[in-house]
Amino acid sequence: MAIYGIGTDIVQVSRIAAVLERTGGRFAEKVLGPDELRVFHARRARSEVRGIAFLATRFSAKEAFSKAIGLGMHWPMTWRALQTLNHPSGEPYVVASGELADWLAARGITARVTVSDERDYAVSFVVAETDAAPAPVFRTTP
Repeated sequence: MAIYGIGTDIVQVSRIAAVLERTGGRFAEKVLGPDELRVFHARRARSEVRGIAFLATRFSAKEAFSKAIGLGMHWPMTWRALQTLNHPSGEPYVVASGELADWLAARGITARVTVSDERDYAVSFVVAETDAAPAPVFRTTP
């Protein structure tokens, strides 16, 4: 495996809370995929703070992923096309769908993600990997 790209993102949790309140919850529906949305609602029902922290980590993970694959938030990278879920052990992993999944498969790209949050901030880091030979980073002249 070769590294295709890396991405990181940090977001202020209060910013996510403010957007969520301002949009009446529509922000979560716009950003989260269906599986993430179910987890968000369940966590928020138990604890408003934990629900918002979950939303913040997922927002951050999508931003970091978009940077790692070099597209930013441009087609085929869309908010709902990428979900960050958790194995039973708690380890996070990404799942792509639709045109994003096709785009990644065509390039042999897989990714590893980590997310973390504290009271004020959520942060994510993504390493995108590919089977293809890595492009040279530095070139030398003869």
